[in-house]
Amino acid sequence: MRGEGFVIGLCMLVGLLMATACQEEASRKREPLEIGNAVYYWRTDLRLDSAERAFLAQYNIKKVYCRYFDVVMSDDGTEPRPNATITFSDALPDSIEIIPTIYITEDCMHKEPKGLAEKLVKRIRQMNETNDIKNVQEIQIDCDYTSKSRKRYYRFLEEVGKYWKEGHPGDSGESRISTTIRLHQLSMEAPPVDYGALMIYNTGDPRKWQERNPILDYRDVYPYLKRLNKYPLPLASAYPVFIWVRDIQGVRVEHFVEAEEILKVKKAMEEERNDLSRSIITYHLDEDNINRYKPETYEEIYHH
Repeated sequence: MRGEGFVIGLCMLVGLLMATACQEEASRKREPLEIGNAVYYWRTDLRLDSAERAFLAQYNIKKVYCRYFDVVMSDDGTEPRPNATITFSDALPDSIEIIPTIYITEDCMHKEPKGLAEKLVKRIRQMNETNDIKNVQEIQIDCDYTSKSRKRYYRFLEEVGKYWKEGHPGDSGESRISTTIRLHQLSMEAPPVDYGALMIYNTGDPRKWQERNPILDYRDVYPYLKRLNKYPLPLASAYPVFIWVRDIQGVRVEHFVEAEEILKVKKAMEEERNDLSRSIITYHLDEDNINRYKPETYEEIYHH
């Protein structure tokens, strides 16, 4: 009986240690992001006009997630290849951190993308060197992965993280990798990255545009609210300020989100998970988008 008691006690101790370790790991993963404002830049030439530069200064933008290039499947479907690479006609102000962002189409993950992670990191570094872009600590990968492609995509992210952090000897704690998280992906296991950028847009079905705004509608967001606080990764919040123009049966249709709807969704998200107010991103930096909303709206969006 004494031996049995010893075993039971040992099992309880091991269980306690494992539970503590899990709690510490969860706490580490959910460590809140630094408070700050950011924008996406999604054009194929980095060229800023006076209104865009003024916007960066007025709203104290600390980071620009700059799309460097896309990765798409080749025409013959044999391998992923880069597409729509950005050119750099301008430079960002020295006070702003640039985060190279790569959009990868989901079909690139339908089979194991061998060698892609290393090629991608090398290409980012070459672009930085060619354009004299220094002190880049983070990269972001954007992919609308599904349950079918998730495991391959997560392995790919692990490889990207390995090659990216290998290039930062001695400061691996400062080098980071992030990925976008769509609302439907909140139900999946979290990806192996430092944090996620929660895309709070493109929430609806474009085919049902007469019923709901396909860019953002609170009714489409509502079912996902309950998943927010359980999601283990730190999250930044990305809100839409863009316009989507489509030709539907010969008729020009413009989609954009009213300020009230953006702020209604933001309030609901932050009530469920208050750390979503810490790191705010808008998509995307463009003079037309700046002029679409009043300064008070942007102040509310960027309110922490």
